[in-house]
Amino acid sequence: MNLKQKTAQFIERVKQLKGDPHFIAAGMAIGIFVGITPTFPFHTFIAIILAYILRASKAAAAIGVWIGNPLTIPFIYLGSYKTGALILGTSTPFDTKYTTFTELTKLGFDATIALLTGGVIIGIPFAAASYFITRRLVKKFRSRRRLLTNNQEKPDS
Repeated sequence: MNLKQKTAQFIERVKQLKGDPHFIAAGMAIGIFVGITPTFPFHTFIAIILAYILRASKAAAAIGVWIGNPLTIPFIYLGSYKTGALILGTSTPFDTKYTTFTELTKLGFDATIALLTGGVIIGIPFAAASYFITRRLVKKFRSRRRLLTNNQEKPDS
């Protein structure tokens, strides 16, 4: 499946989510935030628990965590580490071969904390942006659906 098909599939899943736009957007923001943090393979579990606690869409959270997938994780982790290391002044070398949280802890405490710190810092703006984008898209999808439904229900004159 190519990127265009994956994007279409992702949008279709978002369209099918139940709940008001805020509920769905909050779940997506939680999922994207968690998906950026270096907590793989616990992303989905953490996102669903947070969505439950924060009363957001658990389904949207589970979809959102897929921002951290096998293709993007090396880039996300490298960016997270560099950001955290810059802020904390850590200079431990980082290797993108570490893809799970348990493997990352082998780098040592300083590297793990730098990675977590950077992941949180990078995750916040992505989560905020995804909240507003998702909320707007859900409203737009539902508005179009209502318009189409209303046009189909009108009898021909």
